[in-house]
Amino acid sequence: MFFVPQAGLNPNKEVVLADALLTKHLESRQTLIPAIKAFLVVIGSLLLAVSAQIKIPLYPVPVTGQTLVVLLIGMTYGPRLAGGTIIAYLAQGAVGLPVFAGGVAGYAALLGPTGGYLFGFLVAAIVMGFLAQRGMGRTIISTVSAMAIGNLVIYVFGVFWLTSFIGLEMALLNGVIPFLYGDLIKLIIAAGLMPVFWSLTNTLE
Repeated sequence: MFFVPQAGLNPNKEVVLADALLTKHLESRQTLIPAIKAFLVVIGSLLLAVSAQIKIPLYPVPVTGQTLVVLLIGMTYGPRLAGGTIIAYLAQGAVGLPVFAGGVAGYAALLGPTGGYLFGFLVAAIVMGFLAQRGMGRTIISTVSAMAIGNLVIYVFGVFWLTSFIGLEMALLNGVIPFLYGDLIKLIIAAGLMPVFWSLTNTLE
């Protein structure tokens, strides 16, 4: 059983997981959808804050569960909702809430060595959302491909920014190499989760 896009959705784009669930089960209660999307933004930003505290403390960039959550949010929410969720998360940290890795907060974190990775989260989530709209994330192979692209986006932004602090060679050695193993594990987890989520969505009455 496959999900058929409802009226009002762009027929040239695939429906992302969040939209599939909302339009499928709230078709007769459209007025609730904006409130539920706002709730999803809050939940997503809270998940990011929690995942940031699950870390292995390496210098200058700690290994956390954030990248997995960021990329899953992108694939399940779509570009707009995912982008709004990451912006909400960054705003929470900017105003002083301890949501970044290690409970760090404030503009200093956004402008410090890890700032590039944080802004890379935003771009990666949006990119993942666009990839999801093109059908990626429904099979193991397409999920792996999308996750690889999302991770690359985060690394590009992170290393570019980190280079201004410690130079390109050290940025690659400290900001990429230590995390490849962890990212591979996250990729495998996502590759297993996304097809299962879609399977469950397609079988729900």
